[in-house]
Amino acid sequence: MDQPNKPAANESKQRSVGDKNPRRRHRPRPAPFQMRVSTKFAPRRSADGKPLGCTTETSLKPEQMLDLFRYLKLTRLVEERLVNLYRQTKVVGGVFRSLGQEATAVGSAYALAPQDFVTPLIRDLGAVLVKGIRPREIFAQYMAKAWGPSGGRDLNIHFGDIGKGFIGPISHLGDMIPVMTGVLLAARMQKKRTVAIAYIGDGGMSTGAFHEGLNFAAVQRLPLIVIAEYNHYAYSTPTNLQTSVRDLAEKAASYNIPAHIVDGNDVIACYEVTKRAADFARRSGGAVLIEAKTYRRKGHAEHDDQRYVPTGEIEWWEKNNDPVDRFERHLLEQKIASKDRLDEITAAVLREIEEDCAWAESSPMPDPEQAAYGVFDNTIVPPALRPEFLKN
Repeated sequence: MDQPNKPAANESKQRSVGDKNPRRRHRPRPAPFQMRVSTKFAPRRSADGKPLGCTTETSLKPEQMLDLFRYLKLTRLVEERLVNLYRQTKVVGGVFRSLGQEATAVGSAYALAPQDFVTPLIRDLGAVLVKGIRPREIFAQYMAKAWGPSGGRDLNIHFGDIGKGFIGPISHLGDMIPVMTGVLLAARMQKKRTVAIAYIGDGGMSTGAFHEGLNFAAVQRLPLIVIAEYNHYAYSTPTNLQTSVRDLAEKAASYNIPAHIVDGNDVIACYEVTKRAADFARRSGGAVLIEAKTYRRKGHAEHDDQRYVPTGEIEWWEKNNDPVDRFERHLLEQKIASKDRLDEITAAVLREIEEDCAWAESSPMPDPEQAAYGVFDNTIVPPALRPEFLKN
């Protein structure tokens, strides 16, 4: 029987003799393509019209679940305070909320080890807080204060803390994915078992940087987890008008990497999926794509009036699929915590926010000359100051 895929004996011999690069003969073939999209923790419809809860299949301990609840409340209440500061004209620039999708950032970041990295988007404040950034730093940053992380040079979460595994994002969506591949490649060269998460929105997945970064991570088998937040809008463009796939996870097929679809409003499901992906990546499994199905209940920023959203859509999500309400209901129904215990956690979060906001408001504005520092390495290049210009 003919075997068309197998070269003839003399052809194989000639190829071996003529090939002067011995490495080429032993290069392993790529793994055969297979579509691998797990929907184990994908969104499910509620049974008999009952309110949605959270998955009960988890490795989380009760104290960890209460920790998750604290981060969810912290994220929402910090953002609510930022909106108040914005309306008082104390915020410089815009406020970008994650209202309705906090569980995706909190649950996924909580699944990482301390040595792991995240690079968030402006709507992933929860991941930043989980990595150890304090609310006072967020408030001072939004108000462009001298005591803020960037000293007033930039705004919102456009800053970073390498020691805490937080790579500061930039506004060019998708560009942080190639940056994170560089971080992971450096970690591999240093023999470190580091995993990293790069967050991306449904709109950002249509950019060239997303493709280039994830393709490189897949080819190099880097332990990169890309979390794609399907929140239904790319600014004001509905997702179905800017990508032709039904599920963003289908794009993983282009890179021959595994993918997951997760209920992005179930904080436990987000944790479990990311934990599995991190374990896989850390074992040299390579890159993983996670699509989180969620919903953005606020506009692109506070100035966005959302006139492009169909009537009643936001209200439906608020009533039927709020991530904080779902998790609180789960904790009560599973008897993991009492209502009094959850109220205590919320009260402690509010006290922390009051203290940190007062600290940030008392921070001075930066001196104008400081804008010239930190642009280059000032141990090598002195800052370029123009005193006469600054006086005017």
